[in-house]
Amino acid sequence: MCGIVAYVGNREAAPLIIKGLKRLEYRGYDSAGVALLNGDGLKVYKKKGKVVDLENELSGKNLSAKIGIGHTRWATHGEPNDVNAHPHYSQNGRYAIIHNGIIENYASIKQILKNHGYDFKSQTDTEVLVNFIEYIQNTRKSSIEEAVRLALHEIVGAYAIVIIDRENPRQLIAARKGSPLVIGVGEDEYFFASDATPIIEYTKEVIYLDDLEIAIVKDGELTVKNLQNQEIDPDIQTVELELEAIEKGGFDHFMLKEIFEQPRSIADCLRGRLNTDDVLIQLGGLRDYLDKLAKADRIVVVACGTSWHAGLVAEYIFEELARINVEVEYASEFRYRNPIIREGDFVIAISQSGETADTLAAIELAKSKGATIIGVCNVVGSQTKRYHHRRFIP
Repeated sequence: MCGIVAYVGNREAAPLIIKGLKRLEYRGYDSAGVALLNGDGLKVYKKKGKVVDLENELSGKNLSAKIGIGHTRWATHGEPNDVNAHPHYSQNGRYAIIHNGIIENYASIKQILKNHGYDFKSQTDTEVLVNFIEYIQNTRKSSIEEAVRLALHEIVGAYAIVIIDRENPRQLIAARKGSPLVIGVGEDEYFFASDATPIIEYTKEVIYLDDLEIAIVKDGELTVKNLQNQEIDPDIQTVELELEAIEKGGFDHFMLKEIFEQPRSIADCLRGRLNTDDVLIQLGGLRDYLDKLAKADRIVVVACGTSWHAGLVAEYIFEELARINVEVEYASEFRYRNPIIREGDFVIAISQSGETADTLAAIELAKSKGATIIGVCNVVGSQTKRYHHRRFIP
């Protein structure tokens, strides 16, 4: 559940990034860091612990910069410490990278780079990736944009990355596969984040980057391409999320806030869908599928974590009221076996973020077997919501 925040424009980047990282603290993390590019060069500051520990580390430093990247890390490769925290430099110090996700073939790439004289300071797969990009650029004499594209062709795993270049003070390069990344579009400025919460204070115009897409901001212009180097016309959407909805609202912790918000959340969810006078429930996303749903042989719920627990509750309710067979599967198990899924089955995928990698993989598997997919998630612009041939219930 790592967090990404990055900025390029005319504002001071450091306070904006730190504030954004604090808005992503709900995701859970064990270290934090930033990279800033100014007259002193490309400087990386990172610290084990909370964002407040990073703030203390930054005290007294020259933080004046119009471009920067920031990250909160949840350790996967290597223990939580200052060295393994993000961002990571490339070997020549020209590039710094932040990364969410896991590079599954990092070990083989790392060995290749070691054979070519690369040294590694951290235990992370992320440092391998940024050095792999540097290696490709050096050996092929390509642009950094092309080196990123070629490197991602060789990567196995999931990633959301943002790269800053010491030689290009008005350029950021970002890409994603299986891990969320949102781009905020402002007046001659661009924001990057894991979700919209760090962005909406500054702009409500966003682009949800899709899998296998690369975004390049250079000299105030945004270009989006796929891994085949074909330019894509990005879909700019307006986020309706309000700033107060993402603040703690006077509570000490987000969990406390969520607990006390439950009655209002349920009422908001039912508003406009439940007509108490006629005892009628209207779910617009299911309107075209009601007949098919009524004839379904069974319902399969796939989810992870607390979403899986919600599915267990739904199983009891569906079987009691609809008398239809319901199975609840942990998405991370479902995706790695060969489940029996038929065309008459309905698969309900539950994900609070709409970006849970195992749940997205379960959707892909169920869809390949002919099931009808229903997505239930909280985030309007998430990948679950945008998934082809599914329906969204906010």
